[in-house]
Amino acid sequence: MEKKIYYISFLLLLFAIPASAQCAMCRAVLESEEGQQTARGINNGIVYLMIVPYVLIGVVGYVMYKKKKETSESK
Repeated sequence: MEKKIYYISFLLLLFAIPASAQCAMCRAVLESEEGQQTARGINNGIVYLMIVPYVLIGVVGYVMYKKKKETSESK
C-alpha cells in the first residue's frame, strides 16, 4: 500500500499542469501589456509562494509519521 501512494504521488507531480494563479484584477492590468513577460513573472512568483506551505506541511507530516512509527515499534 505504501508503494502505491508513492507511485500516485510521483505521477501527480509528473503530470502537473501549469496554473494561472493571478487574481482577476492583476490579470486585467497585466493583459494590457504587449510582451506578457511581467504577467508570466508575477504568475510564477505566486505559484512559487504557494509551494512553500505545502512543503512545510509535508515535512511536518513526515516527521510526525516517523515519530509515531518509532513509538509503535518500541512497544
